[in-house]
Amino acid sequence: MTQTLFMVGARGAGKTTVGSALALALGYQFVDTDLFMQQAAQMSVAEMVEREGWLGFRRRESIALQTVTKPSTIIATGGGAILAEENRQFMRRQGTVIYLRSPASVLAQRLEEYPEDAQRPTLTGRPIAEEMREVLAAREALYQETAHHVMDGTGNPQQVVAQILAVLQRETVK
Repeated sequence: MTQTLFMVGARGAGKTTVGSALALALGYQFVDTDLFMQQAAQMSVAEMVEREGWLGFRRRESIALQTVTKPSTIIATGGGAILAEENRQFMRRQGTVIYLRSPASVLAQRLEEYPEDAQRPTLTGRPIAEEMREVLAAREALYQETAHHVMDGTGNPQQVVAQILAVLQRETVK
């Protein structure tokens, strides 16, 4: 198996944590599109949004997604990468899309526990629990539509990786 694996889900879903552990287990490369963009632009996500607005940031995100897509690579996408139809179609065509699904309460708890991991400007200006409920309500259908596999993202990273490996194994046997 050498296909590209795309990790999608909301902020705090574990795309980077699970994706990097999965890459290690499979012997794949790992790329986080947010980190890739920050390194390429020499700016934080917040700075990109401040300078270019969300539209400019989303444009950068689409370019980054296409740039880093290669065989034997796991890509942790930004939580909003699925907002662009172009990105949803690209990921479905180019590899396997795994949606790490967790309820808003779990996402908010993770973001509160590890605020440095969430170096993103607020999307709504509301408290994080409210924001996550609102974001999931707006994006859930897009995550579902994009995903080849929807995984329970509430377990610890090793459990989630084991679940994903089992699904990929079954897919390879078919």
